Amino acid sequence: MSLVRRNSVDPGDRTVMLPAMPGFEHVRRYWDPTRRIWAAKLLPGEYYVTPYEEIIVTVLGSCISACIRDPHNGYGGMNHFMLPAAGVTGLGAWHASDLDAATRYGNVAMERLINDLLCNGARREHLEVKVFGGAQIIEGMTDVGRRNIAFVNDYISTEGLKLLAQDVGSVEPRKIVFFSRSGKVMMKKLRSLANETVVQRERKYFEKVRKEPVQGEVDLF
Repeated sequence: MSLVRRNSVDPGDRTVMLPAMPGFEHVRRYWDPTRRIWAAKLLPGEYYVTPYEEIIVTVLGSCISACIRDPHNGYGGMNHFMLPAAGVTGLGAWHASDLDAATRYGNVAMERLINDLLCNGARREHLEVKVFGGAQIIEGMTDVGRRNIAFVNDYISTEGLKLLAQDVGSVEPRKIVFFSRSGKVMMKKLRSLANETVVQRERKYFEKVRKEPVQGEVDLF
């Protein structure tokens, strides 16, 4: 991934769309009028890296998102993966052998996110990680959420990364808003859904997430 240098564009100027880093042009980006900041919305299997003062947003059911940044160089990113790992049989064997494996798998999503941060000047020893998701939102369904949580914690421990915070498990979907420069994360539990978007995604694993109504208090991490 090519290095993107910061420029004089004001992130709060809604008249100017900040240029996405090469390779991330497909990620939907929009102006958030409430927070007055540019935002990137992640769908399952996507990840995003930015050097700018912008937010990254997603909605999680049993999926996991890792919010990772280097506080020294200001680059941050987030992923959204649905399954623990491609082609592995145990938690200790998560390393990807196929570099073209879909980023819906945690091992690939974590490695690609971290590698893009490192390619843009971040240092592994500086990386700070916050993890969210892994709910079991469908009763009686195979507990993918639990396996996703076990995977991501094993990955972080194995790689020696700095885990600052996590909110995982339970039975409620989450909306995540990651402020990539400051590292702050806002999280809301979705206690009621106007439609079955998240539930259908959990059944099929490949459904895209649409905007959900949010209820409940905001948690800060």
